[in-house]
Amino acid sequence: MYRACLLCLLFFCCMCDGPAAGQHAAKDRIKPSVSLTLIPPSPVTDKIELDIRASVRNRGNQNDAFTVSLYLDDVAPEKLVYCEEVTLTPGEAKAVRHRRSTKGLLGEHQVICEVKSGENVNHARQPIKVFQTGARSTGRLGGAWVDFLHHREDEGKPFDAELAKMTDKQWRELVKAMHAVDQVIIVITFMVRNYTHVGEHNIEKEGYHGKAYYPSELFPARAPIASKDPLEAILSEADRLGMHVMPGVGCYALLDYTPASLRWHKKTADELWKMYGRHPSFYGWYVSEEIGGNLGTDDRRRQEIVNFFREFTPHVRAMSPDKPIMLATNTRGIAQAGKYYRKLLPHLDILCPFGFHRMPAGDMTGEEAAAKLQSLCDANGCHLWMDLESFARPDGPALYPRPIEGLLDDLRRFPNFEKVLHYQFPGMMSSPSMSRRPGGAASVELYEAYNRYLQAPGG
Repeated sequence: MYRACLLCLLFFCCMCDGPAAGQHAAKDRIKPSVSLTLIPPSPVTDKIELDIRASVRNRGNQNDAFTVSLYLDDVAPEKLVYCEEVTLTPGEAKAVRHRRSTKGLLGEHQVICEVKSGENVNHARQPIKVFQTGARSTGRLGGAWVDFLHHREDEGKPFDAELAKMTDKQWRELVKAMHAVDQVIIVITFMVRNYTHVGEHNIEKEGYHGKAYYPSELFPARAPIASKDPLEAILSEADRLGMHVMPGVGCYALLDYTPASLRWHKKTADELWKMYGRHPSFYGWYVSEEIGGNLGTDDRRRQEIVNFFREFTPHVRAMSPDKPIMLATNTRGIAQAGKYYRKLLPHLDILCPFGFHRMPAGDMTGEEAAAKLQSLCDANGCHLWMDLESFARPDGPALYPRPIEGLLDDLRRFPNFEKVLHYQFPGMMSSPSMSRRPGGAASVELYEAYNRYLQAPGG
């Protein structure tokens, strides 16, 4: 069956690559912008379906046709996995998408995107390592959230003072520390600091007074941190190391998906893409506001979040067609959301819930919640990742590193997630090589304990 499909694709590709592919002379062509994204990124197991997305933007001043071919390991006819022709107007971008199973692909590979337009040929590549665990999960932490400052002072008290002092150099050290333990996905929690909740503010009348963590023209007030542009420092280091960064578009107000919040998110995303979209490590978009597993306290709020992503997702896809959009929810009250998950998930690329190990009495178990969300995501074309909590609250609201046994217990209990991230790296984990270590000795202890787990047989 696969061989027959491959022959069909080869025939189609040959047809695409004929004289009709170009709409004007080769000498008039400008090479397109090409990007390639894998969801999830490497490493993965042989039990998942890999989502391959190639984006092409026509940078010329005339309509043009592009043949987009996806290969595994080598640009050769027998290595072709998908081919599609797209015609784009000047400035237009489009994603070509293909899903394929990782079954039978153990080892290290490379996904290659080739884009042809007349005599112009462009390539983009992404590595993919596939290994076997017997489950969808790799059994490892694939990345983490990063706060520039925690949004609540009482929770961030053990580490915020150190975060505020971090320089560009020290943010780069943190990125290198994450890379050293294979945590290659970085989710920036917030790009703008504004701690309030839906229904508790009057932003539309009084104005938005959040403080930016980057040199924003939209938000002139700056958050109290030493680094002038920590996102630029993180992205540039991640570029060098082949990592993946998802800037958090937020915070307008927590749990707020009203039309006013949507307008704020659109213009903030526009500025972030204009300033940072050139970075190869810009992996996708994280919407920071979070939400309960019930998707809101009532049906009005649930419909608001559906409407939000129904508009926000195509807005950012017009800029970055291959870049995924991610939302983090908690796991409480999933059954209350009913039909709203089926309305929401088609407009998300990644759902990344948290709190499976602390489900309240009378609700689903963590395992039941994971299975329910996996079923919903599978039915609606959305990827399910896990937001594992690497913090503990031993004596109040303040967050401290969670003992390694808790992290490993979660990894073992929940093997269905194709990618596991944790909240969060700074304050919970610090490499001994970092010149500033938010969270102190306890964060170094957790980092080293996790590294020992990675190095152990079967880790």
